[in-house]
Amino acid sequence: MTATTQRKSAEERREEILEAALVEFAAHGLDGGSTEAIAKAVGISQPYVFRLFGTKKELFTATIERCMSGTLEMFRTASADLKGEEALRAIGDAYVERLATDPTYLHSQMQAYAACSDEDVRRKVKLRWDRLMKVTGEISGASADELTKFFARGMLMNVFASIRLVPEKAADKWGHQVLGLR
Repeated sequence: MTATTQRKSAEERREEILEAALVEFAAHGLDGGSTEAIAKAVGISQPYVFRLFGTKKELFTATIERCMSGTLEMFRTASADLKGEEALRAIGDAYVERLATDPTYLHSQMQAYAACSDEDVRRKVKLRWDRLMKVTGEISGASADELTKFFARGMLMNVFASIRLVPEKAADKWGHQVLGLR
């Protein structure tokens, strides 16, 4: 009796590739990320990656889509049934929790911003950023000024987390004040 393995659909493989690519590109960026490493992580051939995504840049922009969509979904979940300052506080708390527990999305975002010298990447990042701002405004009911402050604080949190300056001790009280944490 021989064991058989069930073949995965192209859509299932796309999902696996996107997950592996998110990790690879978050760590190494568009230029440093390796489609060979992505293929190896999924257990497929490198040509199959290209068959499903076309080019390395198209795969990279698909990971931007995944990252920003995941962030937006986290915002929606965190702020369910809340409005105004309560919604923004819940979103901020969920974001801080993600920064502390899984830096992949943070690193993916930062790599996406760093790759914006490429016009196609810049266009994708701008489109997704615009959507994140718009939907966050709709979710919270916040004014344009409140959203600007909220996202400015979020970007500062990204920088703090990237350089591992996230306040962890009482001695880092100034960081809590800057970030508006409790």
